[in-house]
Amino acid sequence: STQSTFFLSSGINAEYGINTNYFIQSNLRIMCTLRPFTCKDLFRFNRVNFDPLTENYGVAFYLQYLVNWPEYCTVAESASGQMMGYILGKSEGQNEEWHGHVTTLTVLPQFRRLGVAHTLMNQLEKKSENQKCYFVDLFVRISNKVAISMYQNFGYSVYRQIVEYYAGGNAPHSPPDEDAYDMRKALSKDPQGKSLIAKKKVIRTNELFSN
Repeated sequence: STQSTFFLSSGINAEYGINTNYFIQSNLRIMCTLRPFTCKDLFRFNRVNFDPLTENYGVAFYLQYLVNWPEYCTVAESASGQMMGYILGKSEGQNEEWHGHVTTLTVLPQFRRLGVAHTLMNQLEKKSENQKCYFVDLFVRISNKVAISMYQNFGYSVYRQIVEYYAGGNAPHSPPDEDAYDMRKALSKDPQGKSLIAKKKVIRTNELFSN
């Protein structure tokens, strides 16, 4: 049988930065609340990070985002208070390279295919629109076909390939270094999509921030 899932409705509490969304899964109404990611969530997100394709970082890395770009850090939470997923991002660049960046996006397996990831991405894109960004970009492993397809469904396209962006490590049986796709989606500040045209289709990591 085919499982039908779709976005139902939403409501916003602007005072507390809380956005409540409702989804339908197998005829069950599921409430999903979007709220700001806080320091306390660093003690709660281990289950979400167990996904092998979720990049993990040190505490200082997450704190840097919460201090400098709190508006780009959002948690999706169920009615019972369980963390369903989260997104961290930032705005950076200069002139026509001023853009929003998705640093990490992950959703617990049992809450996938409900639209939670899309809702989190929409939230970040709206923040980027408010910041007058030209586009939103993200990096994804070239082997992560599921994520690549998902982002394409969200309107993103491959801008360029970054050679050996993901380090594999030196320990025995460590995975090899892996390339990344730099994927982009133009925002209303770039109606002609100029930010989607790359000068070079394949670059090395040390060229990443060069024009």
